[in-house]
Amino acid sequence: MTRLSEIAEHWSGLCRKAPAVHPLQTGFGFPPESACEGQPDGGGGGSGSIRRGIGFALSGMRTLNRNRQLLWFTLLAGLVLAGTTIAQGALGYITWAMQPYIGETEWVVLTFIIEFATLFCLVFLLAGLVLSIPSGKEGSASFFEGLNVAKKYIKTIVVWSFVLALAGMLLFSIYYYSPGWFPRNDPFLTILGPLYGWVSVLMEFPFNPAFTPAILFDPYREGVQLSLASWIYPSGIQQALTFSVINLLLFILTPFVVPFIALEQKTLREAVVGSFAMMKKTWSEVTACAVFLLVIATGVFLTYLLVQAVSGMVMPDGVVTIRPDNTWVALALVYDSALFCFAVVMATVGGIAALNLYTSAKSRQIVAESAQPKRV
Repeated sequence: MTRLSEIAEHWSGLCRKAPAVHPLQTGFGFPPESACEGQPDGGGGGSGSIRRGIGFALSGMRTLNRNRQLLWFTLLAGLVLAGTTIAQGALGYITWAMQPYIGETEWVVLTFIIEFATLFCLVFLLAGLVLSIPSGKEGSASFFEGLNVAKKYIKTIVVWSFVLALAGMLLFSIYYYSPGWFPRNDPFLTILGPLYGWVSVLMEFPFNPAFTPAILFDPYREGVQLSLASWIYPSGIQQALTFSVINLLLFILTPFVVPFIALEQKTLREAVVGSFAMMKKTWSEVTACAVFLLVIATGVFLTYLLVQAVSGMVMPDGVVTIRPDNTWVALALVYDSALFCFAVVMATVGGIAALNLYTSAKSRQIVAESAQPKRV
C-alpha cells in the first residue's frame, strides 16, 4: 500500500468510524463528520467550508506542537529568509558602489538569481516537510529523512522554483513600475497608495531600533559613504519583505503543487494542473485557512503600536534622538527577533495545513470514486 493510500484510508475513515491514531490525524476542533460536509469531491461551500478551513489551520498548530522536529523547517526557513535579506542588502551596496558598471539590466538579473535561490531553498524545505509528516510514527516525524527523500525530486523542484521566480519577478515589476504607468492623480494610484507605502512602517520604532529618521538612511545622498550594514537595513529588509509577500501569494495560489510532486511523483505539468483543479474544488477552505492564519499574524504584528505607545510615554524626547538609550535598542531588537520567529512559525503551520487540505481533498475524491458504480 502506498504512502498516499494509507493517508487517504485514515482520512476517509472519518466518515465511517473512528480511525486508529495516526500522526496525520491531528483533529480539527470540530466534529469529525465536518470533514465530509459538502460535495463528495470536496467542493462544498458556506459556513461548513469556513469551519473546515479554520480547522485545518488549528490542526497544523497541533501537529507542530506534537512533532517538535518539524521546527527544523522553521529554523532553516528562517535562515533562508535571513540570508535573502543579507543578499538583497549586499546587492544594493554593490549596485551603488559600482555605478555605472551595474545598470538596471544587471540588477534585474542578480535579483532574479537571489529570488530563484530563495525559492529553491523554500520549495525544497517544503517538500521535506510534506514527506516527513506522513513518514512519522506515533506522532514523531523526522524532518531530515523527509529532506533526504526530497532529493529524488530535485529536478522538478528546480524547474518549479524557476517558474515561481519568473512569476515573482513579474509581480515585483508590476508592483515597482506601475506607479509610473498612471497619471499622478489617477484613482487607481489612490487605491494602491497603502500598498506602496507599507514599507514605511520599517522606519518607525521598534523596527528602527535607533529611532533615526528615514532621511539618514538614504543611500543615494551625495557625498555619503555607507557601510554594507547600512544597506542591509533598511534597504535589504524592505526588498526581502517585498519579495516575501509576493512569494507568499504565489504559494497560496499553488498550495498543492509540492504535495503532488512529493507524494504522488507527478510531473511538474501534472502537479500544476492537479493543484489548480484541487484548488477549484477547495478554494473556500483554502481561503478560510489562509485568512485565519493571516489574521493571527496581523494581530501579533500590530502589537508594535503598543510598543510605540509605551516608548513614547516613557521617553518622548528620545524618539527623535539619534542615539537612544541602549536598553531601548536591545528591547527593540528582541521584539523584532520574536516577531520574525513567530512569522516563520506561522509559515510552518501554513505548510502543514496545506498538506492536511491536500490529504483531506484526496481522501474525499477516493471515497467519491469508490462510491460510483463500476462499469462492467
